[in-house]
Amino acid sequence: MIVFDLCCEHNHIFEAWFKDRESFEEQKKKGLVVCPVCGSKEVRKILSPVAIKRHSDSSEEKIGHKTNDDIKAYEALLKTVYQYIKKNTEDVGADFAKEALKMHYGVKEPRGIRGVTTPEEEKILKEEGVSFFKFPVPTKKTKGN
Repeated sequence: MIVFDLCCEHNHIFEAWFKDRESFEEQKKKGLVVCPVCGSKEVRKILSPVAIKRHSDSSEEKIGHKTNDDIKAYEALLKTVYQYIKKNTEDVGADFAKEALKMHYGVKEPRGIRGVTTPEEEKILKEEGVSFFKFPVPTKKTKGN
């Protein structure tokens, strides 16, 4: 069994289990993969969070089933996406939920923002129907890493 993170044309994110990748493709072609939020059949796979497990039992160090080159490519992609987000959004810090709600209800003009929320604030945003997504922030490597 394999789990895929999926996203519909309306940007609703959900996950689904399949026997294998081919099973996903077959079910998608038949229109059997639908968004549980809106029922859309326009569904695509999206990048899933990864768990990294280091193996040192081979001459070429591998991380999970990925090579170090794969991980470096993933990290570079993550960094590029983060730089785009940073360049094209305003950092509102801990006021993210407040600013998002003001834009949602028309008190402020919509704009791209980024910041942090508490779990309680995330719950409120979801209940109010405010669209947002969480993105991992790349950490700076220190000497010795």
